[in-house]
Amino acid sequence: MRFVFIGSGTLAVLTGRMLAGRRHEVVIVERDPATIERLRDELDVGFIHGDGTRPAILREADPETTDLLFCLTHDDQANIIASLVARSLGYQRVVTKIEDPDLEHICAELGLADSLVPMHTVGRYLADMAEGQDIIALSDILRGETRVFSFTVDEALAGPLQDLTLPDTARAICVYRHGDELRFADAEMRLEIGDEVVLLTRARSLKALRQRFG
Repeated sequence: MRFVFIGSGTLAVLTGRMLAGRRHEVVIVERDPATIERLRDELDVGFIHGDGTRPAILREADPETTDLLFCLTHDDQANIIASLVARSLGYQRVVTKIEDPDLEHICAELGLADSLVPMHTVGRYLADMAEGQDIIALSDILRGETRVFSFTVDEALAGPLQDLTLPDTARAICVYRHGDELRFADAEMRLEIGDEVVLLTRARSLKALRQRFG
């Protein structure tokens, strides 16, 4: 798979290093040439020198071959602008990092579904840890190629769960209804509009699932 990062902060570098180590193609867009030169010695990835909010730079990063674009600069507005431009250019999926929680609803209104608020994520983990839960331990359970994929049911998908067209490498494990009401998947279940379906699958099936369910 191919991943492009806008910005070269700590989060981008750590994620890019992990993905490159898993033999994925990684490209980092950075407008500071000195930073690019420094990172060349640390990371086995590609670099594009330029402003990641500019259409010409995002075209150079090649939306057609990119599976996911991460907008991870330190500027929330720049991340939102880059995400909107990228979406207009045809990037399949865009992750938008925002530090200001007040902008989260703006991202939702703009259709930027994959917005990331790092402090919310850390805060949720610490609260779970305080209650004796270790969410990060989930990574020890999902070994090898195992992945989790979820999607929201629209009018076209509503109906019997068994009527979903799933690849042989994917199984529905549960459904969240009305936000956080957990229901375990079974053959008799009927899906309603707004349900969030959670699948257990293999990494190689993720692209097909995104194309099928968005």
